[in-house]
Amino acid sequence: MFTGLVQAVGRITQFDVHGQGARIAVASGDLDLSDVAIGDSIAVNGCCLTVVAMDAHGFAMDVSRETLDCTAGFAPGARLNLEKALRAGDRLGGHIVTGHVDGIGNVEASEPIDDNRRFVFRMPHDLVKYVARKGSVTINGVSLTVNAVGDDCFEVNLIPHTLAMTTLGDLRVGDAVNLEIDLIARYVERMLGKSTAD
Repeated sequence: MFTGLVQAVGRITQFDVHGQGARIAVASGDLDLSDVAIGDSIAVNGCCLTVVAMDAHGFAMDVSRETLDCTAGFAPGARLNLEKALRAGDRLGGHIVTGHVDGIGNVEASEPIDDNRRFVFRMPHDLVKYVARKGSVTINGVSLTVNAVGDDCFEVNLIPHTLAMTTLGDLRVGDAVNLEIDLIARYVERMLGKSTAD
């Protein structure tokens, strides 16, 4: 489990194809790895991945073809949002995030509003019903509040701190992003007996 509060921005330094998947090395930037061990989970651009190797500069993870096909942002040299797994007793400042990407969205629009930036993201049609105004959504591992929802898109407003401390400030119109909907929405649907295949 994670909170969607990014702890550091890293960068892919090595991308080695292994069969259908890849081993990816990440320079972890300011992320404190002193309490991280082989086998621990780290959210990388919103995707929960397992640490399989570590060195003084960062960590490596094995990524399956399924994960590469269902996520965005794992190109060589790419900047990545990083968050270590939540521990019991930690503050839950964002919202409950699993690190299981539900789909890939795209930046539909981006415009400055004073020091902030307004983004509109287009999302897969089957995810629209899970996104609500003033609800939570995770974009590339960042917990955000939804300002408005359309038929196939939603809008968020990013404050200067978020733009500076995550990779979201790098986004341009057309860029692909990893989306995770609020976990509570899925459980509410299940409790009401509705199918996620609607």
